[in-house]
Amino acid sequence: MSLKTASIKSAKNIRNCFRISVMSRHTLSDGKTSDPEITDDLFDDHIPQLGPPPKLVGGYYRGEVLWPEFARSYLEYLSSDQASGLVDELIELSKKTDVVLLCIEDTPEFCHRRLLAQECQRRDPTLEVIIN
Repeated sequence: MSLKTASIKSAKNIRNCFRISVMSRHTLSDGKTSDPEITDDLFDDHIPQLGPPPKLVGGYYRGEVLWPEFARSYLEYLSSDQASGLVDELIELSKKTDVVLLCIEDTPEFCHRRLLAQECQRRDPTLEVIIN
């Protein structure tokens, strides 16, 4: 079993995995209007609590928060009471079935899904992680 990452826009191409959207919201950049490209058939579950807190992601997209600060803040958030247990549950699920974490970014370089997958592997080094 493994934990993978991908863009939510490629989710239709991902088969035989439990697809989890880890986006804090499925909206356009205004934060309110539903993104018409993100439809329910692209994911099996949506866990917004594993996405970056809205103020953090908003600050990043507005250019008020640079990537190093975003990454540090997001990793701190993953250790919080609100998210830490969900990260542990994600690890356990990934040991039972193939899981793919989905976010809107096309590549993982500057995407929280990569940070989340790496945090899961840090907590459980036996976990196979494939970052796309």
